[in-house]
Amino acid sequence: MKTKKSLLYFALILCGYSTSSFAQEAAAAATTPLVEEEEEKPFTLSGSVDAYYHTSFGSQTKSPSTSFANLNGFALGMVNLIGAYDGEKVGFKADVVFGPRGFDAVFANTYTGSVGGTAPGQRIVNQLYAYYKLGKKVTLNLGQFNTFYGYEVISPTGNFHYSTSYMFSWGPFNHTGLRADFDLGGGFVGKLAIMNPTDLVEFNPVNTYTLGGQIGYANDGGSIYFNVLYGDQDGTLDKNDPGLYPGTTSQGSTLALDITTGWSLSEKFYLGLNTTYRTKAKGETFNGTTIVDTIEETNGFLGVAIYPKLTLSESFALGLRGEYFKVNKGYLPSTVIGLDAKGNGSVTELTLSGNYKTGGLTIIPELRLDSTSEDTFTDKDFKASKSLITANLAAVYKF
Repeated sequence: MKTKKSLLYFALILCGYSTSSFAQEAAAAATTPLVEEEEEKPFTLSGSVDAYYHTSFGSQTKSPSTSFANLNGFALGMVNLIGAYDGEKVGFKADVVFGPRGFDAVFANTYTGSVGGTAPGQRIVNQLYAYYKLGKKVTLNLGQFNTFYGYEVISPTGNFHYSTSYMFSWGPFNHTGLRADFDLGGGFVGKLAIMNPTDLVEFNPVNTYTLGGQIGYANDGGSIYFNVLYGDQDGTLDKNDPGLYPGTTSQGSTLALDITTGWSLSEKFYLGLNTTYRTKAKGETFNGTTIVDTIEETNGFLGVAIYPKLTLSESFALGLRGEYFKVNKGYLPSTVIGLDAKGNGSVTELTLSGNYKTGGLTIIPELRLDSTSEDTFTDKDFKASKSLITANLAAVYKF
């Protein structure tokens, strides 16, 4: 019996020692930094790839005159690679694109002296800017960045529909300049920018500048943004100079206004809206070096689009884009949409798309109808037509 008590006493001592030793080791471990654990690195690499099939059901007009998804048959979109360094005070974004969609996105190829030409120049650079945070409320960005104007974006990962609207296609894509981003508190944000003329991204060949601004509000339910751009876009304002586009019309000063909003009205239903207005002051038409005509009236375009979306399951959603787009006094050529004798024309566009997601892959089947006020298209019998039906089946992978 005495021996049993001694063994029990010895076991309790060992348990007490082990518990005390374990507690001391745990406390020491909690206060000792883990040398082997690496800090989270702020550099990231992301991007996307996309490809598609496009058909116009035998029509001689292969696609609407909007950006992207405009190549017939099986076609390539682009490879998008985005390197970003998000430091506490400083950082950068380097966004490069390869393929037809990317080539079309960076279209003002001034570096090689060609606007929309075939020389590649720097047409792989979609965004390239550095930023510096003056504090928690203000960030300065310098370089080339995608526009903050409008509802749709260049990357197919940022849009529900694979094809794009007229408002997006004939609005700005990219800017190069200095932009200040403001966190105004309470969900309100703002932007102020001074930039090269729209889409002149590599440098400024015309020595005029565009001003830009945004005021917005966002919460968990949605957001609304008011955007403005103003400036001489081609350097020919009040000058007897062919400027950037020899033999064409001086654009004068351009004012562009835009409202972009979208809200989740329920767990399954989302409604977006975009409306835009663009006007150009009177200008002059040049024939090489001499003025051959003076435009006394302003011209431009206006548009509105709604974007209802219904989420049917975790992997599938159905969405519609309904757009009305009107050109006034020949602001855009008749190759975009048909115009009457006064240079006026309009188009109503309806696009129905599905999004099926599995992992990083999104499959997008799409059916689109474009209907214009004047003859714009050519049907399969080579007759002029006011309507065009097209379809896309796209695959977009985001990583």
